[in-house]
Amino acid sequence: MSLILYNPLREMDSFQRQMNQLFDEVFVPSERHSDRQEFSPKAELTETEEAYVLKLELPGISPDNLDIQATRDAVTVSGDRQDTHSTEKDGVRRTEFHYGSFHRVIPVPGLIQNSEVKANYDAGILTLTLPKVEEAKNKVVKVQLS
Repeated sequence: MSLILYNPLREMDSFQRQMNQLFDEVFVPSERHSDRQEFSPKAELTETEEAYVLKLELPGISPDNLDIQATRDAVTVSGDRQDTHSTEKDGVRRTEFHYGSFHRVIPVPGLIQNSEVKANYDAGILTLTLPKVEEAKNKVVKVQLS
């Protein structure tokens, strides 16, 4: 019977190589992973007494490429992020940006006055102010005891 010395550093090196390979396969696009991830803007919805405020993160998208529609209980934002860069001289370009069209429907927890929605687009952030319908506002009514 022969004795084999255990080397923990060799095991750690092997583990590190396996982890690096895993991250390379997941985070670096390759020909094996030809399916492109779809761009979906991040959203933040807050509520005030008078309205809901919806913010969407849309960096690099021109306001001309946005379509915003509001119903009584949801907001739909769609648009297109254009790829304006080109590679020259058989150069290789590596990008983590996502290009193409997107479509996002965000439900609102209460009814809104969709004809009174206000939109502002500044520094890549789209801010929509969605006023609540009169019935949905939290009105305080004094109750009389008899």
